[in-house]
Amino acid sequence: MANCEYTLKDVSNVSVAGVNVKNVTSGNISATDVVKLVSAITTKSVPLALNVNINVKNPTTKNALLTMMDWALDIAKTEFATGVTNQNYNIVASQTTTVPLGVSTDLYRLFSSDGLESLKTFASSFNSQGTSSQLGLRIRPSVSVAGQTIKSPSYIQIMKPTTTTGNGTGGSGISSSGSMRMGL
Repeated sequence: MANCEYTLKDVSNVSVAGVNVKNVTSGNISATDVVKLVSAITTKSVPLALNVNINVKNPTTKNALLTMMDWALDIAKTEFATGVTNQNYNIVASQTTTVPLGVSTDLYRLFSSDGLESLKTFASSFNSQGTSSQLGLRIRPSVSVAGQTIKSPSYIQIMKPTTTTGNGTGGSGISSSGSMRMGL
């Protein structure tokens, strides 16, 4: 039995239409950034890109090989994009390995009706750690142990989107761990 644990290490390089969201959250948005955001909406292409680093802990005495990872990006509790990474990672026995996951999608449909204000609200929902109360990420890893590939039967929630309450505040938006048991 392999029992790998998956936790969010960090989120970095978050950009919307090429604008670093830290500029928006810190109030340092420039005229150039505004032009990029407006241009993205008018051209109907609002790319979101972020790097998610996931720690994979292997508490067993045998190495495991992470062979594939399906991912699903949720925005405001709705699945927005899916993807897969096929890079192999050796998860050494009794150690933790960081697996980088590049996530990208086009946000245009999310903002097409409300325009720039909705886009600014989304970008400003990110905190200094690079997470957002509107953003969620689920993964479904496949590992190879003793020559046998095992795909997780379900997705593991790494980041959990929350909804804003009536007073304008929401949760941290992070569910930072999950685990998966795989029978051999």
